[in-house]
Amino acid sequence: MIAAPPSGHSRMPSSPEPVPAATILMLRDGPEGLEVFMVVRHHQIDFASGALVFPGGKVDPGDAVVRDHCDGADDLDERDLAMRVGAIREAFEECGILLARPRGDTALVSGARLEALDAYRDKLHSGELSLADFLEQEQLTLALDTLTRFAHWITPEMMPKRFDTDFFVAAAPADHVALHDGHESVDSIWIRPDDALAGAVDGTYTVIFPTRLNIEMLAESKDVADAVAASVARRIVSVLPVTEKREDGNYIVIPADAGYRISEEKMAAPAGSGKGA
Repeated sequence: MIAAPPSGHSRMPSSPEPVPAATILMLRDGPEGLEVFMVVRHHQIDFASGALVFPGGKVDPGDAVVRDHCDGADDLDERDLAMRVGAIREAFEECGILLARPRGDTALVSGARLEALDAYRDKLHSGELSLADFLEQEQLTLALDTLTRFAHWITPEMMPKRFDTDFFVAAAPADHVALHDGHESVDSIWIRPDDALAGAVDGTYTVIFPTRLNIEMLAESKDVADAVAASVARRIVSVLPVTEKREDGNYIVIPADAGYRISEEKMAAPAGSGKGA
């Protein structure tokens, strides 16, 4: 459900409806603590081009019709089902990790099996093969029960492209090799949240506002188990950022009870305006 704008902020008449999207913060315990898998978006992508982001993308119509090929779907409505399925499909297409089980098995697909499935990534991405046909051909069941909802963000109304995005956390299988797809993403990295934040400050990485705040929230956890437990306990508040014009400049504002380190931030002045940030 899309949150209503806060009091004093009306919906823009020409604001496009947000497109359902889903993303996964794929986690592992590294030698120095919690790490998350991130990709660098292709510079020709029309949303967050060149930015360091979590793998994910738009939910497809076919994501809502594979309930019979899912574990953990019994209590999900159609939206929640599609979001979780879309998150797993996008992670497979974009970084090669597949949270799925051989039908009737309790263990996730092995790394060796995953290598044999790699050729399906392009076919799914291009639409040459439907997700339902892929799961049926390979006798796979999507492991929706491995996902924990982490956050919910809606693109601001002034943006020409808008997304209604669910963020999930999941532990990456130890023997799955994560690798960017070379299409939507051109580089990838396992990185500690604190290192991603430091890179955003020193210019090593381009990190957009929602990604940065979610990295900051993730940085509060010391390992995968801690991050999952914190997500289970967290009350998910829908975040629809709005802008406020004040005497000293424009601010971007989000709900104060969403659990982030900040609830407002002064926006940088446009280049060439002659005003300070």
